[in-house]
Amino acid sequence: MQGVTEGVKPIQLNFFKPFGYNFQVFNFTFVDLFSGIGGFRLALEELGGKCLGYSEINQESIKVYEKNFVNHSQTSETYLGDITKIDKFPWKVDVIVGGVPCQPWSVAGKLQGFEDKRGKLWFDVFRVIKINYPKAFIFENVKGLVDPIHRDSFELIIDNLQNLGYSVKAKLLNAYDFGLPQNRERVFIVGIRNDFFRQEFVFPEPLKLQPKLYQFISDVKNSPGLAKAKISSYILFGEKIPRSRNRFQKDDELNDFFVFCDTRNGHTTIHSWDIIKTTPREKMICHTILRNRRKKKYGEKDGNPLSFVALAELIPNLMQGELDKLVKKQILRYVENKGYEFVNSKNSTGIHGIYRIFLPHSDIIPTLTATGAKDYVAKVAIADCKDPEEYKQRFLKEIYQKKKFKPLSARDMANLQGFPDWFIIADKEDIAKQQLGNAVPVPVVYHVAKSLLVLFRGLYI
Repeated sequence: MQGVTEGVKPIQLNFFKPFGYNFQVFNFTFVDLFSGIGGFRLALEELGGKCLGYSEINQESIKVYEKNFVNHSQTSETYLGDITKIDKFPWKVDVIVGGVPCQPWSVAGKLQGFEDKRGKLWFDVFRVIKINYPKAFIFENVKGLVDPIHRDSFELIIDNLQNLGYSVKAKLLNAYDFGLPQNRERVFIVGIRNDFFRQEFVFPEPLKLQPKLYQFISDVKNSPGLAKAKISSYILFGEKIPRSRNRFQKDDELNDFFVFCDTRNGHTTIHSWDIIKTTPREKMICHTILRNRRKKKYGEKDGNPLSFVALAELIPNLMQGELDKLVKKQILRYVENKGYEFVNSKNSTGIHGIYRIFLPHSDIIPTLTATGAKDYVAKVAIADCKDPEEYKQRFLKEIYQKKKFKPLSARDMANLQGFPDWFIIADKEDIAKQQLGNAVPVPVVYHVAKSLLVLFRGLYI
């Protein structure tokens, strides 16, 4: 059995073990399409694969990829260039893999699908598969590809791959389920050539490793033995639990993060009037605007300015000067002929450049993106308690006011994507973050590829 490709830096066993790697080695070749900085390659070489060629057009990504994998004096692998110009390979290949550009199917990419020229690259994938006819393939894309709005496009992709002579399976997999504290759902599409088919492909099951954020972020401490108190959902949410809560948010526990936002409310929401000196009366005025700004009687938008007349009906003895003071404190602003609204009126923009701060013992951080996010990680934990207001005040005093929080570094992002410590990232922090936000989570690829390869145990594929 062959090991990792010649020229690749040695693996660090202590890094890979937490992700369920068992170092089972197979013997196969692969081509790395849309290679980016090499997330697929890290996993496949760990399984014993030999890369014959790679395709990528982003020059900064190529620099990082070649620095980590390509020893030009010792390797015969081929740089294949732009996929639109790839034809017949000079050799037979066992597996073709790639993270097909995802922007056409994401909100950030304006959901243009095949109308986006990057979406049309799927047709080049079909062409390359047809011409080179590998024994199997693995492709990865964003969750949006399987959303109802793109159902026809997704079915077209699957139909085209099946019509090329492959048994095709697709499934959404979350990076968290394979040892990474990141809520990153991606669709994986696996195909096995029908004339080579031995048995049905089955996607890997979650590893149940239960990672925590502090294990992956530098300069962050955890509180040993921190036990979360159980609290009535009524105390946390009142009569209605928000539908937007994800699988990592328990309805009977305090959140592991704090959101800086003036337009929503919750037991771990921090408003601008919480961090700027304000009187109880001013806080009451702000909360009144917050509770009423989305009511249809004040407008059809999801958040409307409220006139002085409207506010005077809601707030006893309201004086114009009270609103003027909140404007001066840059909590409110006046919209001509409409009324008063919050200065921080967009959820994702946060307050003072901060949207969310996650505590060290959090199960996850949200999906890393190429465009970045205003997410931070607290450097210290705070003991859990049963009173939501006390929890919030302790966060403000022990973490926010003492500035005991940090942004994610590019190396933190590499850890959260499952890249080993030896992996050389781009020199420029912003470029490295962009590349890592676009990368595939390595442990997920490892387990998907392993599930494919074990079907051919004892065979050279």
